[in-house]
Amino acid sequence: MSDNYKFFYHKECEFFPCHKTNKHDEFNCLFCYCPLYALGKNWGGNFKYINNDIKDCSSCLLPHNKNSYEYIMSKFQDIIKIAKNND
Repeated sequence: MSDNYKFFYHKECEFFPCHKTNKHDEFNCLFCYCPLYALGKNWGGNFKYINNDIKDCSSCLLPHNKNSYEYIMSKFQDIIKIAKNND
């Protein structure tokens, strides 16, 4: 079985690449909006907070890494817990 669903490359996007990278051919656009953003400090990406409350993900390539699909999927139970707590 192929794993093509784990990688999407959209070089025609007007925002491509949305983060600086030297590996354009390995830039995964599947998670264009990072599903891990809601996890705050507990998501494992390379981000920083500006003014203590604004999350700056401009130096993070975790959701755009060609091999990050399994890691992101492993965090969905944590995202579900946050969503349930917000209801």
